[in-house]
Amino acid sequence: MKFLFASDSFKGTLSSRRTAELLSQAAREVFPACECEAVEIADGGEGTTDAVLSAVGGEKISLSVHGPLGDMTESYYGILDGRRAVMEMASASGLPLVPVSLRDPRRTSSYGTGEMIAGALAKGCTDISIAIGGSATNDGGMGCMRALGVRFLDKDGKELSGCGQDLINVREIDTTGILPLVKAASFTVMCDVTNPLCGTNGATYTFGKQKGGTPGILEELEKGMQNYKDVIHTQFGINMDEISGAGAAGGLGAALMVFLNGKLKSGIETVLDLVDFDRKLDSVSLVVTGEGTTDWQSAFGKVMQGVGMRCKKHNIPAVAIVGSMGKGAEDIFDYGIESILTTVNGIMPLEEALDRADELYLGAARRMFRMLKAGTGL
Repeated sequence: MKFLFASDSFKGTLSSRRTAELLSQAAREVFPACECEAVEIADGGEGTTDAVLSAVGGEKISLSVHGPLGDMTESYYGILDGRRAVMEMASASGLPLVPVSLRDPRRTSSYGTGEMIAGALAKGCTDISIAIGGSATNDGGMGCMRALGVRFLDKDGKELSGCGQDLINVREIDTTGILPLVKAASFTVMCDVTNPLCGTNGATYTFGKQKGGTPGILEELEKGMQNYKDVIHTQFGINMDEISGAGAAGGLGAALMVFLNGKLKSGIETVLDLVDFDRKLDSVSLVVTGEGTTDWQSAFGKVMQGVGMRCKKHNIPAVAIVGSMGKGAEDIFDYGIESILTTVNGIMPLEEALDRADELYLGAARRMFRMLKAGTGL
């Protein structure tokens, strides 16, 4: 009997790797002769680069880039085989890099993300996958593109710095100086939001508040984003309000599509492809996945949904061990997950459940494998 373990991390307690260690321990207690394999998984959010590097090997590249406020910060990305790179924009331009007291999306820039992309290109990478969740920016991706050689000009032909407050002043976009290496590379954008660039459901009004935007600031930025959208439409013939995902990461989604010809793809689907998940399913009897909290959102681009659908495609049963179940959790049964077990085994405060995460997870794993053993005897 062969088991494959592919769980998301339990935020704040168990890493994807730790869940696999506990599952292996429980599996061998119940099925001493079983074979256990594991693959670290993430859904295109925090931890994606580390998960992919752990799963397939590769080189972790550290570099100093300009953070969201312009100060230098340490970032990193991964090179998988000399040609492919995986990175998270949050590593260079993420919200946690900005102190709460200084959060103002008018003043933040995605320039560091562009430096990270430029670094990968300079290393010879021609296939770059970039996760764009968790941004601190609302600059339409101008900062990122400036680092790659694109110039954003005002009415007097002067180059703008590329912060959110510059959106309203863009009159012309000059792409003649874009790095030549960009043209020889392909870009996959890991994105699971469908927001357009502008409007009520656009980048500014949907995500701007969490980045420090007051109602007045958001109104100012939305006017700027509308102007930016109009300039793109005029120069490049693309209406970003008609393209799903353009509003992701404060409009970085739009910039990656317009200037780098980036292709938006589900985060979990991208990760599963990068780690060659389908091949790992060969001769597997059961897949065990999971996440900290399961609810209706789990069926929309999360690890359990992605893993479950791949298993369903190959007619391999998949089950999940989760920390807790919320409203709509059982919707995941339509996506290849056969059953869910929770780690919590009694009434307890959340703090206790978090403190006992290892113990509770191992107990759930043991119960699951004992149930599986009973089922094989029916």
